[in-house]
Amino acid sequence: MDPHDEQLPRTREQSVRIDVYEALRRQHGGAVLLDVREASEWAQGSPPDAMQLARSRLELEIEQQLPDRQREILLLCAAGSRALLCADTLARMGYQRLAVVDGGMRAWSAAQLPVAVPQTPDAAWTRRYARQIVLPEVGLEGQRRLAQARVLVIGAGGLGSPVALYLAAAGVGTLRIVDDDHVEISNLQRQVLHTSARVGYAKVQSATQTLNALNPELKVEAIEQRVSSANVDALVADCAVWVDGSDNLPTRYLLSDAAVKHGKPLVYGAVERFSGQVSVFHPGGDRGRAPCYRCLFPEPPPPDQAPNCAEVGVIGVVPGIVGLLQANEAIKLLLGIGEPLVGRLLLFDALTARFRELALRADPECAVCAPARTFPGYVDYAAFCAAPTRHP
Repeated sequence: MDPHDEQLPRTREQSVRIDVYEALRRQHGGAVLLDVREASEWAQGSPPDAMQLARSRLELEIEQQLPDRQREILLLCAAGSRALLCADTLARMGYQRLAVVDGGMRAWSAAQLPVAVPQTPDAAWTRRYARQIVLPEVGLEGQRRLAQARVLVIGAGGLGSPVALYLAAAGVGTLRIVDDDHVEISNLQRQVLHTSARVGYAKVQSATQTLNALNPELKVEAIEQRVSSANVDALVADCAVWVDGSDNLPTRYLLSDAAVKHGKPLVYGAVERFSGQVSVFHPGGDRGRAPCYRCLFPEPPPPDQAPNCAEVGVIGVVPGIVGLLQANEAIKLLLGIGEPLVGRLLLFDALTARFRELALRADPECAVCAPARTFPGYVDYAAFCAAPTRHP
């Protein structure tokens, strides 16, 4: 069912109905074929020479575009329901020669009648994102907002791969991807940005090739660096949302502290074995109420208590699931929709296929994000439990 046509009346006995072949014949005879769908639908094709006027604008513009109320008008929508409603509206306005194309554009296409698909850049862009634009929560304005956004993705590995792929597919305009690693054969079980042919490539180089093949309009800012206190401010500059796809604790703490300093949302994700977790740390949006990463883990553990994936392993699909959840949070933040995972930690267990949610509270004594606390500077945890060095 076409989403525009849900919950609309299916029959209007007073409306004349014609099939698509009769509609084409009458159009050739001088009738106006009026396509009352939306712009995102027109971008996917419309009958040649059809007049396009969305149902939402019909009453405002029909008299200007078709002042002759004796002109025969053939109404077409996706499947027929919107056209029936438009016929009622036009009849009340005094238009007398009205007919509804039974089955709408769906029937027109099924009958293999001529379809004109616009080829302008704007139309191609609208076609690409039509399934998102049709959502009231997104629309053209939201899609343009995505196109203008710059998102920071730290890591082009197991988490960064699905994050980058789905943000690129969703139409985010610029991805700044930061990773200093190179593709290894052991990465390919979970890091779906990369291929066997690219073993040995810099991960940011491999990621750029994959993402531009998916979406040529995407701008990738590939930065082959490791995040440190010396470069973190430059790496995060001008990015609206940050996604942490790192695999080490020093980077997580640096990103969290930078997010507090700059007041930007940080989408957190972590995986191990068959489990993963996701949250959004954004104390800058609600200081004293929204937690940062340090509110959850004030200091990193000793090295022997913080094994990485190479030591404990991870099933390949878990980073994919967690990365997709991170991408979803990033899109919600960019569009200002839904309820982001601020103050909530979402836990996933792949073996039981169960999710759990834990409430997170801001630590009123947090060393970094407590209200009215001056930013203390960055900490480089070179070896987690080694003596930390503070940087301004």
